[in-house]
Amino acid sequence: MGTTTEHSEGAGPFTTRLTWPLEGGDTAVWESRPARKRARLTVRAEGGREPLARPADGVSLVRMRRLNAVAAGAFTVGGTLFALGAGLSQFGPSGMTSAWIYFAGGLFFNTGGYASLLQSVNAPRRDAVAGRLASQRWRWWSYQPDRIGWLSTFLLFVGTLVFGINLVGSLLDGLSVQQVNRLVWAPDLVGCVLFLISGHLALVEVCHGRPRVRAHDLGWWIVAVNQLGSALFMVSALAAFTRPATGDLVNVAVANWGTLTGAACFAVGGVLQFSERP
Repeated sequence: MGTTTEHSEGAGPFTTRLTWPLEGGDTAVWESRPARKRARLTVRAEGGREPLARPADGVSLVRMRRLNAVAAGAFTVGGTLFALGAGLSQFGPSGMTSAWIYFAGGLFFNTGGYASLLQSVNAPRRDAVAGRLASQRWRWWSYQPDRIGWLSTFLLFVGTLVFGINLVGSLLDGLSVQQVNRLVWAPDLVGCVLFLISGHLALVEVCHGRPRVRAHDLGWWIVAVNQLGSALFMVSALAAFTRPATGDLVNVAVANWGTLTGAACFAVGGVLQFSERP
């Protein structure tokens, strides 16, 4: 990494920003989210001139653009389908089920979660001496729990898979109340918890420590909107618990509205993510 002195920022064991001097007096700034989402780092020029965004090589740019488009499109469609399913459940004919719409939306969430994980796994790595990002060999999987971006996207992807158990369970007929709570409600709750943890890590990553408002940062808006969606999903999950004594949900309207508004947040986040590309 050369003989330069690095200044690191982050939270706990995670590094989210590195700053180091380059030959000639310029200063390079690597940030976790822009590196894996936009395939770039920033160079602060000597003399106070405007900072320059330095993109990675062409291979990394093409990869990150394609993965970003897949993730953004999948969350946009998946969120829209979930919102549609919740809307039909709330406003449609009595007894109408939206299970298959939710299931289709869940497949898109799976796709978006995996594409987000691939963005982290295949993000270009920094060359400290040259002050650039360089591509690495393509991988479909890598275990990198020491990187906050990887851990956040991994938990997000696992959360979408756990939601899949919930959605498959909701397609089954003849379940008892105990089976509904075990096969449908419990995975829903676990998935919401994973989404919330993933979103918190994403906020820590984009804020380089304690979560705070960064209104000028598109990445912060995407993470914040998605985290709001995760919180609304949790409200929906808590309201969807089936009471053993009566066989009724705690609150059907809150469950539907929580899903509808939470899904709308993820759809909006997906649309915004189209602009967070290399």
